[in-house]
Amino acid sequence: MPETAALPILLLNGPNLNMLGVRQPEVYGADTLDDVVDLATRTAADYGLAVRAMQTNHEGEMIDAIQAARGEISGIVINPGGWTHTSVALADALVVPEVPIVEVHISNVHAREPFRHHSYVSPIASGVIAGCGIAGYEFAVRRIVALAAR
Repeated sequence: MPETAALPILLLNGPNLNMLGVRQPEVYGADTLDDVVDLATRTAADYGLAVRAMQTNHEGEMIDAIQAARGEISGIVINPGGWTHTSVALADALVVPEVPIVEVHISNVHAREPFRHHSYVSPIASGVIAGCGIAGYEFAVRRIVALAAR
């Protein structure tokens, strides 16, 4: 198996994140999903790493992608979107690759509706970044690199 640090980072974005820049710009800003992928890709390139990006509105597709990535990635940066608060199945899948995971939220979920305060992903994540806009993805990539190097 190749060294973990040389493997790409899996960037996962859940439901409705394909609508960034259009959906509730007062909450999520004007940046698009392409901007997110570009930022994460440029940040990973600083370390000689690639990013494998995926966005889906279908939970099973995301779970399949996580399972298929086992042994092929150095870590996962994930914005689970609404699945953050609802999906035990996604949380269960995230333990399968056995790599560091950083959970990202563009908005500060803790300053929003009470149902957004609970995450099924946070207990298994190595870190959680919320409320930093899309810069949170840059921070998350840098954290994955640091954790994978250990």
